[in-house]
Amino acid sequence: MLSVSVCRWGLGAVLALTLVPGYGQRAKTNAQAGVAVWLTTPDQAQRLQPQAARLAFGKAAATGAVIEIDDSQRFQTMDGFGYCLTGGSAELLHAMSAPARAKLLRELFGTAGNEIGVSYLRLSIGASDLDAQVFSYDDRPAGETDPTLAHFTLAPDEKYLIPVLKEILAINPSIKLMGSPWSPPTWMKTNGESKGGSLKPEFYGAYAQYFVKYLLGMQKHGIRLDAITVQNEPLHPGNNPSLLMTAEPQAEFIGQHLGPAFKVAGLKTKIICYDHNADRPDYPLTVLGNATANPYVDGSAFHLYAGPIEALSKVHDAFPTKNLYFTEQWTGSNTTFESNLGWHVKNLEIGAPRNWARTVLEWNLAADPQQNPHTPGGCTECLGAITLAPGDAVTRNVAYYTVAHASKFVRPGSTRIGSTTAAGLPNVAYRTPTGGHVLLVVNDQATAQTFSLRYLGQAAQATLPAGAVATYVW
Repeated sequence: MLSVSVCRWGLGAVLALTLVPGYGQRAKTNAQAGVAVWLTTPDQAQRLQPQAARLAFGKAAATGAVIEIDDSQRFQTMDGFGYCLTGGSAELLHAMSAPARAKLLRELFGTAGNEIGVSYLRLSIGASDLDAQVFSYDDRPAGETDPTLAHFTLAPDEKYLIPVLKEILAINPSIKLMGSPWSPPTWMKTNGESKGGSLKPEFYGAYAQYFVKYLLGMQKHGIRLDAITVQNEPLHPGNNPSLLMTAEPQAEFIGQHLGPAFKVAGLKTKIICYDHNADRPDYPLTVLGNATANPYVDGSAFHLYAGPIEALSKVHDAFPTKNLYFTEQWTGSNTTFESNLGWHVKNLEIGAPRNWARTVLEWNLAADPQQNPHTPGGCTECLGAITLAPGDAVTRNVAYYTVAHASKFVRPGSTRIGSTTAAGLPNVAYRTPTGGHVLLVVNDQATAQTFSLRYLGQAAQATLPAGAVATYVW
């Protein structure tokens, strides 16, 4: 992966950087000012805590392991970091007092001071399993169908989700949104139920128009989606709601129905395939390998409940012009801050971008102290990034910090750049749109590690406690 990218980007990147006015001077100035450090430790003694002392770059020999930062190696551009804004999350946020909600949303989506700059959200198209009840936008009594979608309505989202989204957009109008369906309307399915079943081929056309109506309806509310995935977890029909959609039917649906429907409607919303675990790269490879579907597909999305994160690179290597997205990973309410901090940062916030993902999204934004709401049969142990309790009480959980270590500093449009691997110190580096640099590192060892950051021939020495996560900014 690395050698191919260097060949493709190395010389061009070097030439490009020399043509940026003042780039070399700016980079040196940033480095001369030292490196700001933000730290989170497994014992929670420090949580996204700015360190008082900056690290200093100097000409002294590097000590310990070395992480070399290389601007000339340039990879994907990042779209953003964030969460899944479930209907349940929106319901809990909507229940807060207006001043408390405004303050919290500013903290989450603003970019000043202690705000964490969340820059990407994933929405459910219809209900997810973390809504209070199952619904679609065209529910009909048993035995009835509606192939013309005459009864389509966004009313279920107009109660909580759309009002909260409008408040978020007022804070960050450029935030990117992705929509994912858990299930079509039950009358389109082989079993007539919200859980399981498959999409009936005779309703492929109607379901394509269902997506079109959703996107155009959201636009009428001033909400534009950057992308949709065709089906959340298409190989997991045991959730409520859910749908079984294997690779070949998904390719047929995209190529012959959804893609053409978007084209006729003039929609520029990206179509993303798969949206499931890294153990089945064959699924997106099948969809992308379909000649009819391929032109309509922007890329593929992944979760990491099974398989290695490196599987994303397998898909990139086969289709290097197609994008990759990491769209979901839960935190269990019966697990600890310590057990999740390092694993999530190593595999998601570091591992996914190192394997070409343009987004990293954690599941989900908010739940109450009992991990509600959820559908009957939905997830009962999904810990939100924040816990919202009556009386406007807010608890910030581990996913708040794992995302914030990236979202606060790696702004949309940042480019992943080269950073060498160092034993026990997984890391990923970026050049930001303003010419700055960000390095995210986790110490996945049981003892503190001292190492050096090396940039432009100079080194800065750092020490990271056991299991800790740090973001270095210069």
